[in-house]
Amino acid sequence: DYTGIDVSKELIMEAKKLTKNAKQIYFVADATKGIPVPANTFDHAVCILAIQNMKDGKSTIQNVGQSLKEKGDFVLVINHPSFRIPRQSSWGKDEAQKLEYRRVNRYLSPLEIPINAHPGLADSPLTWTYHEPLQYYVKAIKEAGMVVTDLEEWTSDKVSQGKAAKSENRARSEFPMFLAIKAVKMTI
Repeated sequence: DYTGIDVSKELIMEAKKLTKNAKQIYFVADATKGIPVPANTFDHAVCILAIQNMKDGKSTIQNVGQSLKEKGDFVLVINHPSFRIPRQSSWGKDEAQKLEYRRVNRYLSPLEIPINAHPGLADSPLTWTYHEPLQYYVKAIKEAGMVVTDLEEWTSDKVSQGKAAKSENRARSEFPMFLAIKAVKMTI
């Protein structure tokens, strides 16, 4: 049994098309404004690659904390805030050392970054991503009455071919592009 929540009516309609079980419930709702269920409802909550597209991710985490039962868990998956910052991080090459490295221009500053929804299209609509440093998420989790119980950093499974493959594959295996945080609601 699960409940799906998204601000996009179109995405909720697509999810409903895949539903085979009557115990799956969907809401069109803005998680930054509240989750349309009573407090202490859920055993588990998951937010996958969505919170970085919400202007107020902290409110979403607060609302998730309210919706969880005591000892309920929350898994948050985000683009890694240390290494994957649109327009502020990139791959570079040190030809002398035959190394590929990750360049980061800004990290601690909160950023609101416009993203072309369809790069290459002349009239591509804009969407937004919001960068926050790792401490933002950990503090928001704590303020929501949860404690971090696990953390994983995920690298890309892409494999390069060609003469630069060795340095590209080594760099790709060392710099995680995604971060997963697991937290549990606790009464203190």
